[in-house]
Amino acid sequence: MSAAALHQRPVATAAASGEDWLALILAAQRDGRTCLPFHLGLDESAFARLLEARYGLGAAHWLAQPAAERDALRQELLALRRDEWLELRALLLAGCAAIDPQAEVMASIVAAACLGGDHLWRDLGLASRAQLHELLHAHFPVLAARNVNHMRWKKFFYKQLCEQDGGYVCRSPSCEQCPTYHDCFGDES
Repeated sequence: MSAAALHQRPVATAAASGEDWLALILAAQRDGRTCLPFHLGLDESAFARLLEARYGLGAAHWLAQPAAERDALRQELLALRRDEWLELRALLLAGCAAIDPQAEVMASIVAAACLGGDHLWRDLGLASRAQLHELLHAHFPVLAARNVNHMRWKKFFYKQLCEQDGGYVCRSPSCEQCPTYHDCFGDES
């Protein structure tokens, strides 16, 4: 797939394959519609190998593009919150049906997007929460299946981390008691 094709790809055509999700997220990042840094949360060499393997694109094409100031700031944020990113990535990988390179890439990207300040589907550059639901169920079905109350995904991930080891503070002993219940379970449009 050419670099131009990645940018021309309509959002509605994403399917559950890792290649399609990756193309969608990469195009959204290049269009400035995500919170992801230039390499999507991957290190530069892993990003280059991924592009070469998936799209046959010479890494030099993508790596030679100048990263905007926003990308540098996003990369700095990722570096500052690396421990949090690692915990989120581990949580996602633990929720895979089987670990494979595709799941590892998506876990890195989704974990990086969790560090953004908007809804996760927006921070990934997706068109809707439904697309995020499909992506998460395709790559992390064990974890996604545990979100039986349809909690917003970032909130759900952090709640999972809280329940695992208490490293993150849950505001209330139960969601029903929480004064910000609608922040976690309300409409995401």
